[in-house]
This record gives sequence, structure tokens and C-alpha cells, in this order.
Amino acid sequence: MTGSRRWVALSVVSVAQLMVALDATIMNIALPSAQQALHPSDADRQWVVTAYTLAFAGLLLLGGRIADYLGRKRAFLAGLAGFMAASAIGGAAVNFPMLVAGRALQGAFAAVLTPTALSLLAVTFTEPKERAKAFAVYGAIASGGGAVGLLAGGLLTEFASWRWCLYVNMIIGLAAGLAGLWVLADGESQGRQRFDVPGVLLVTSGLVAVVYACTQVVAAGWGAAQVIVPLGAAVLLLASFVLWESRAAQPLLPLRLLWERNRGGACVASGLAIVGLFGMSLLLTYHFQAVLGYSPFQAGLAFLPMTLAVAASAFGIASPLLPRVPARLLIVPGLLVTATGLLLLTGLTPESDYLTVIVPAEVLLGGGIGCVITPGFSAVTQGVDRREAGVASAMVNTAQQVGGSLGAALLNTVATAATAASLRAGLPQARALVHGYTTATAWGAGVLLLAAALAALLINMPVPEAHARQR
Repeated sequence: MTGSRRWVALSVVSVAQLMVALDATIMNIALPSAQQALHPSDADRQWVVTAYTLAFAGLLLLGGRIADYLGRKRAFLAGLAGFMAASAIGGAAVNFPMLVAGRALQGAFAAVLTPTALSLLAVTFTEPKERAKAFAVYGAIASGGGAVGLLAGGLLTEFASWRWCLYVNMIIGLAAGLAGLWVLADGESQGRQRFDVPGVLLVTSGLVAVVYACTQVVAAGWGAAQVIVPLGAAVLLLASFVLWESRAAQPLLPLRLLWERNRGGACVASGLAIVGLFGMSLLLTYHFQAVLGYSPFQAGLAFLPMTLAVAASAFGIASPLLPRVPARLLIVPGLLVTATGLLLLTGLTPESDYLTVIVPAEVLLGGGIGCVITPGFSAVTQGVDRREAGVASAMVNTAQQVGGSLGAALLNTVATAATAASLRAGLPQARALVHGYTTATAWGAGVLLLAAALAALLINMPVPEAHARQR
């Protein structure tokens, strides 16, 4: 593929990934309007969000293998078409089950689209400097797309309709699909190989059980049967998956990819980073609307500093340094900077000024995350056989999706418990809410510090240029 065509391909892949990243959060702010139109109960409304994350996280490894088996261009276009169709179903929903079904289908096709997009980058950009630029673009979109989704969700909900939070994907997807038909290389497929059906069933069921348990924590608590039972099932299923994959002739996930310390360390660091980021985003969303009284659009706009900081960090720091320094020297400081941003938010009060407290914290969060996600994506896919690029890409995306679900569940549970204790102690509601947010934020900072320590211990790969010379 020629140089100019490669960069057009990057644009196509990035637009598709932006669509997937937007949909992880775009319905969050639109949810009250959708609930008013379709009348689900307060207990059931969370399925608009969790149906997407359940299908996405549970099917990602399968999606990565589909990319490797069918060929990346065909898998990419099929995933894109399916995502658009699912968005149309959700946008046209006449009742709540139809909306949830559309969101679940979106997650299923996103599980094909996301690892395919990342593997396209991995096999298209192999020269270290170009690879760094490409992964900076992808990393900025993957880590900042959620914040853009909050902004877009608020804008579309307030000035159009909640349904346009779904219909907008048809416009984006059509543009990416037409360009992809022209510019993406066909690539090789492995369609003749035997498909690991038992591995698919075990890992998909196990990941779905993990994410489902996390979605139940906020309402029921960690000790409830609807949390403990699926978590126990998840442990059994995932342990069985590892045992099966160690013996399978053509495994869904070659364990050598998972056990390699750099790929494993990058997955752990990326997943734990998203624990803090997702939890913080959700808590700040509530703070903006419940405490500060922002409208949906204002709440989305309030995340703009973090979005800009992610892009600035990915392009201004991670991209130029990635070909020159080991990944660990970007990931570990990035996690520490992100943790500092969360620690700054532990001083939040109902009277805290947005410009002097929240904006600096968002800038630190975005700046740190941009230096984690970009080299994390590169580390996981660096040196992988082209035939396994899809499943390697799915590994890091799975880690992030599970991390996001765990982060939302863990930090929401901590926040809810701290708020309840404060209310019992007689604090006013606004102050009790903020106390819950700050307590959970402190836990998030602790998770990020743990991630930094693990990344420092596990990741020891050389700079990409040195790696290329060694190969």
C-alpha cells in the first residue's frame, strides 16, 4: 500500500473507531429522555448501557478471530454494516426491549469492528515513526472518544432527539464504509482453518458473566447472590477456557500471546487505567448534573478539557517519543499523572470552582491517559505474526472493556456506600453526594498506582526501532 493510501486508510479506521468509542457513552446523557419516551423502570434503564458493554466485552476475542479468518477488509466492512443496521434498529425503537436489542447488536458488531480496525493499523504501519503517529491517532480516539460521546450525546439530545444518538452512526458508518471499499487492502484470510468453537463458548460466556456481575453491583452490592453467582461462574468458565486453550490444536487465543510479559503487562495497564477513567467520567457526569445543575449539553461540554488533553498528549508526547523510548517510560509516568488528576479531585466540594479544580484535574487525566493507551496498543501488537494481529488486538480491547465495566461497578459502589453513610451522619444531600464521589475517586487513584507498579515490573520491551533491528 502506498504512503498516501496508508494515511487515508488510517482516517477510515479512525472514523470507525470513533463511532464505536462514542457509543460507549453517547447514550448516558440521553438516557433520561429515552426513559421518558419508552417508559422502562429505573431498575431496567441501565440495560441501555450494559447491553452494549456486555455484548462488546463478551465477543471481542471472537471478533478478533473473525478478523483473522475472514480477512481484515471483509471483516471491517461487515462489522461496519452490522453496526449501522443495529443503530437503525435502536433509533427506531418503539419499545424498550427493541432499544436494548439494538444496543446489544451494536456491541456485538463493535466486537468485530474494533479488533479489526486495530489489526489493520498493526499490519499497515510497521515503520517505527509512522507506527507511532498512527497509534497516536488511534489511541487519542480510543481514550478520548468516550468524552466526545458525552458531548455529542448532550448536543443531540438537547437540540434534536435522543434517537439521533443512534441514527448518527448511519451517517458516520456510510462515509467510512464507502472510503474503506476504495482504500483498504484485502489482506489474507485463514478461512480454511478449523474454528475453536469450545474456546469461543467458554471465553464469551465467562466474559459476559464478569461484566453482568459488575452491572449488578451498584443495585445489589458485592455480597448479593446475583453478583457472587455470575462471578463464580466466570472464574470457572475462564479457568476452563485457559485449560482448553493450552490443549487446543488451533486455539482461539494462543496462550503464548497472553503470557508474554510485555503484552500481558500492556493489557493489565490499559485495563486498570480504564477502571479509573470510566469511573471518574461517570462520577463527574453526576456531579455536573446533580450537584452543579448543568444541562445535558453543558455536562458534555464540561468534559472538553479532558478530550483536548488526551489528543494533545497522544500527538504531542506519545507519538514523537514512542519510536525513541521504551513503552514503559511512557506508560508508567502516564499512569502516575492520571492518578495525580484523580487525587486532585479528592478535594472536590459542592462549592469547588470548575475552572480552578475540575479543569486542572481533567487536563492531568487526559494528559496521562494519552501516554498510556497509545503505547499500550502498540506494545500489544508489536512483533505479532500478521495472522494473529486480530486476536492480539482483541486482547487489549477486551482488557479495556472489562476494566470499564469493573471501574463503573467498583467506584459506583464505593460512592453509593459513602454517600449513604454521610446522609446517615446528617450531611446535606449535595455534600453527601460529593463525599461519595471523592471517596470513590481516591479508590480510583489507588487502582492507577497499582497499575503503574505492575507496568513497571512487567513491561521491559525495547524501543520499537531497536525491536525492528533485532527482528
